[in-house]
Amino acid sequence: MGRYSGRMADTSAPLQDRVTAPAELPLPQHPDVATWRPAKRDDLDDIMTMLDAVRRADHPAWSVTRTEIDDAMGSSMLDLATDSLLALDESGTVIAFGIAAIAQGQATRVQVYLDGAVHPDWRGRGIGRLLLAWQRDRSLQLLAASDKPLPGWSMLHEAESNVPAQHLAERAGFTLTRYFTQMVRRLDEPIEPIPAKADVQIVPLSADLIEATRVARNDAFRDHWGSQPMTVERWGHLTSSPEFRNDLSRVAVVPGEDGSRRVVAFALTSVNESDWDAAGYAKAYIEYVGVVRDHRGQRLAPAVIAAALQAHKSAGIERSELDVDSDSPTGANTLYQSMGFSLGDRDLSYVLEV
Repeated sequence: MGRYSGRMADTSAPLQDRVTAPAELPLPQHPDVATWRPAKRDDLDDIMTMLDAVRRADHPAWSVTRTEIDDAMGSSMLDLATDSLLALDESGTVIAFGIAAIAQGQATRVQVYLDGAVHPDWRGRGIGRLLLAWQRDRSLQLLAASDKPLPGWSMLHEAESNVPAQHLAERAGFTLTRYFTQMVRRLDEPIEPIPAKADVQIVPLSADLIEATRVARNDAFRDHWGSQPMTVERWGHLTSSPEFRNDLSRVAVVPGEDGSRRVVAFALTSVNESDWDAAGYAKAYIEYVGVVRDHRGQRLAPAVIAAALQAHKSAGIERSELDVDSDSPTGANTLYQSMGFSLGDRDLSYVLEV
């Protein structure tokens, strides 16, 4: 269950009138860091080298892809000169990296995502504390520049196993708000097919359904915690990435009023084969599962999940994984368990609300 008990923000005034942010944001100072500076696009190789060391120490069974970092650094909403920070040692090696990225979708809330890491060999020296303080203050500056009368969130995620990082977030003023649980489905166990209604077809995702699926995703996730509308840009990053698999994704479609096909449910898949050796098996990741609100209660979620699992199995995948909000309003965690998914590790979401 969530533990968020912070005060509700007064949203009668725009954020720019409510948020107190530092006028200047000087670079941190640390005796072990030779240089602090913003990241540049041509730092990507060095950042990925540092993140690979983080992966080996913190989460050896999965990795952040090069495409994910490249897309984040190239986002239209991120100014690397002001929203990113690198720490370098005397040899010029990247030993820490952080960003404060304002979310593109801002329907009911303005969110800034804080993401970053410190190389395992350089931890325990206070570098992470300085990096997070800088990210938090930059997030406040971004929120203070918004003219929207909405809640403002600075948000970060930590693995449940990473207790020092949790303490760091709490000392920086963040509140533990939500738990997300990884769930795993072995595909050597039977997969029961679940038929859809007569007017519903379950098909692989095709290029002509990409935009209709984005529209469905935004409708399905309107009542999900922390979710804001997926923009065309972000959706394009996801669906055009080398890891995204149309052929292993499944969508439920019905005839639209204009003769087009409307997507009413979806289970979308990515496959990062570089994770397989460390995991010890071939796996797929289900990025999103959802049903549009006017088609809930028709067993469409289990139908598209079962179809996706069968596609995974037919492609030689041994396990399918996903993450679920422990307090999902749709009872998704219970559904997944009923379909053979077992509980795995958890991530913790921390929020600083203004």
